[in-house]
Amino acid sequence: MNEYCGKSKPILMDEDIMRKAVVEQDQPGCIAKAEEIHFNEILKLRLEFKNIQMIGHLWEFTSLTRLDMNNNLIEKIEGLDHLGNLTWLNLSFNSIEKIEGLESLQKLEMLNLSNNRISVIENMDALEKLTHFYIANNLIGQLDNVLYLRKFENMFTINLFGNPLSKENDYRFFIAAYFPKLVCLDYRLLDKKTKNEASIKYQYVLEEMRREELQMQQADEAEKSQEAEVKLHTDAFVESLNGSYLFKSMLKDDPEAETLRCVPGVAQLLQTFEYQMVELCMQLFEIGLAEHERRETEVNSLFRGQTKAVIHHQQKSSQILAHFEQQHKERIVESQQLSDPDLLKDKIHHCNDEINQLCNSLMALEFQLVSQLEDIVKRFDISISDMVSNFSETVQGIFAQCRDLEDDYHEKVRTIAVATLEKVAKDNLEEDMPDDAKMLFTDRDAVMDALAAGHDNHLLQINDRETQLVTRVNAWKVALIKGIQDEQLKGSRMRISDIHIYVGHMREQLEELQ
Repeated sequence: MNEYCGKSKPILMDEDIMRKAVVEQDQPGCIAKAEEIHFNEILKLRLEFKNIQMIGHLWEFTSLTRLDMNNNLIEKIEGLDHLGNLTWLNLSFNSIEKIEGLESLQKLEMLNLSNNRISVIENMDALEKLTHFYIANNLIGQLDNVLYLRKFENMFTINLFGNPLSKENDYRFFIAAYFPKLVCLDYRLLDKKTKNEASIKYQYVLEEMRREELQMQQADEAEKSQEAEVKLHTDAFVESLNGSYLFKSMLKDDPEAETLRCVPGVAQLLQTFEYQMVELCMQLFEIGLAEHERRETEVNSLFRGQTKAVIHHQQKSSQILAHFEQQHKERIVESQQLSDPDLLKDKIHHCNDEINQLCNSLMALEFQLVSQLEDIVKRFDISISDMVSNFSETVQGIFAQCRDLEDDYHEKVRTIAVATLEKVAKDNLEEDMPDDAKMLFTDRDAVMDALAAGHDNHLLQINDRETQLVTRVNAWKVALIKGIQDEQLKGSRMRISDIHIYVGHMREQLEELQ
């Protein structure tokens, strides 16, 4: 139990508590009337000494940069998923037992978990910008556990005072050695002398650790590079075509393939077949990557064209609005000085006409933009459709060559098989064959069935890969065009809504003059 909270009844966070806390803070720009507060505009929130038991009701505070919830009864870190802009989090003097629930706080710089019940430093990987970490007076007992914090390259200060590990004889030297960039430890500066002594004392251990960390870093970079490469190949729709994967998949479910391979002459045919198949797959792979780059260039060109059109539209809209607002202010001032009701009525009527003209001008400009964007997308659709169509034709042509290779291989193996059947029947084999191969060739129907089944399976694998590639590239094109059109429609609706809101505001100003 937190000694600062006394024995008051625990409370749960709700909207009323949040509104009251915001009003009590008296933040700049905060409206005094609680019912007019917009939680998504609040930057700082203090909820200290309130006997809060559970973190919640924070999903609207998306702009929050600082949150103080120290001196409460909180037992679990949770409910912070929507606070992506948070840079300061104070949860000290609570009853927290585990570090968790921080995955969304990627901008966090200061984290205070002092005076809780935490025994392990963990689950902080997302906090890449962390500079200040306070976890004093907890239950952390292992010095090695602190090494978890070495991943935070920007760490400026750490406070571990009051934990069991801080009573270790080498505690200060240990931290100074393993955190050479650290400036403050337990609110005390780490002087140069301490750092030098620590580096000498832990020299060999540090060298070994740096080697291990370098190996881990290189392994991690290699893994990320491989993942990026796989993603590129997948985005180009040619994954696993840069080698013999397709060929091996053709033989994978062919139970008699190994037996037939033992027949004299078949192994050489199979080797030649594999070489030719891999050559075609590699050709398709290289074409696929090149076509992907062309498509990406075309997509980027589209986005640049859209952006240019929108910026031009915004500039023209701004010019129209600036001209209107200057004259509108003058008309408002003139109207306020009129005492004759009839003249005022005529003036207001004229102002309304000007507002209507403004609305028409802005809407006409919007329709011009929509038409321009539609033309850009139409041209893009034609261009990207041609690219996809040409790529699909190339793909189908190469897979047709793969089928020709399979047909040729099948006919040659069948010829060898027929000759071998005759030799076995006449007991006239010149070359040695394994017993299982000889046994197979005592049954003509079994040999022919095996050859036919293998041929069908090989063709099925080729056809499936062709269908998969062509289907995916066409589906990508359709989804891309639809996504672009949906975004354009959404943008147009937002701009039209903004026009109506602005015009409505102008008319409200006129109504106040009446």
